[in-house]
Amino acid sequence: MKRKICVVITARPSYSRVKSVLQAIKLHPELKLQVVVAASALLNRYGNAIDFIKADGFDIDAKVFSVLEGENTTAAAKTTGLGIIELSSVFENLKPDIVVTVADRFETISTAIAASYMNIPLAHLQGGEVTGNIDEKVRHAITKLADYHFVSSDDAFNRVKKLGEEENSIYNTGCPSIDLAVPVLNKKPLSFNPYKKYGGVGHEPDYSLEYIVVMQHPDTTQVDKSRIQIEETLKAIDELNIPTFWFWPNIDAGADGTSTGIRAYREYHKLEHVHFFKNMSSEDFLELIYNSKVLVGNSSVGIREAAFLGVPVVNIGDRQHRRLRAENVLDVDHDKNAIKNAINLQKYKSLESSELYGKGNSGEKIADLLSRVNFKFHKTIVY
Repeated sequence: MKRKICVVITARPSYSRVKSVLQAIKLHPELKLQVVVAASALLNRYGNAIDFIKADGFDIDAKVFSVLEGENTTAAAKTTGLGIIELSSVFENLKPDIVVTVADRFETISTAIAASYMNIPLAHLQGGEVTGNIDEKVRHAITKLADYHFVSSDDAFNRVKKLGEEENSIYNTGCPSIDLAVPVLNKKPLSFNPYKKYGGVGHEPDYSLEYIVVMQHPDTTQVDKSRIQIEETLKAIDELNIPTFWFWPNIDAGADGTSTGIRAYREYHKLEHVHFFKNMSSEDFLELIYNSKVLVGNSSVGIREAAFLGVPVVNIGDRQHRRLRAENVLDVDHDKNAIKNAINLQKYKSLESSELYGKGNSGEKIADLLSRVNFKFHKTIVY
């Protein structure tokens, strides 16, 4: 009998992190894939990730609508609670042999808590990493709830071990998102027209000579500063006047301030060199980054995929604080002039590919492990 592997996808970035794992599970002769789509992955204003999941050929076994309006810390806490309630019912119906949860978002811990209390084995992707916001607490909490750990680096492996997890439950598989970056290497120039394929809003600058990409999310430990922080980035991009593709922030607490800051700035400034998008397919997004001069903002894409693709990154603020990074990253504060200077420095760099977060075969490694480990939901903590 095939093992039923239930993968819960709760947000736009989570799908990119786990897509190659879904593909490998689907193709594995001893595994049956169950896909649950939840939270912001179902919402249009955050890119409607479910449309991309379906387009990639995955059947959806359940949908969980659990996002509470507000984009603040209270809404995040309540959304987490709603997620636990709804996912418990889903797991009761699907009866998976193991649940797979991804990374560190507040919706992710709903998955971990529901599975743990239902005595369902739990596998966690991307544990053991450190950052500068609430995600780090969430990630380490999930590590303690999880029975199997598919980590992305030796550094993460050692940290999960230090957290008291048994070494034989920790596997350095690399990051599955790197798998999606492999086909993008040497894919120059850009093979699609972003405006025609994805629409978006704003002017349509000529990007044939050069362009940059911006993806900046709120810092969940500085929610009240999210608007003034995004304004510093907007001012820098405005003054540089380089063709820019700008992606909408995710659903984290503080996103309302970030979004409002962008909308308000567009009202009073022409920004004729900037175009805004909600979402793209994972492969197209990585190709867009690969052909850019610089990736600007605070997304983990700059730390992981951009390093593998050899793309220079200007990382702003503390959201990725202390996360293991390659030579492609230049860190700056939320300051217009610092951001401008960093972009001008980075856009002339030529970088080699880094395998810090994997070599591009993580999905197959994880599927193989899921097919042969002895599933358990009780563990011995090592002290």
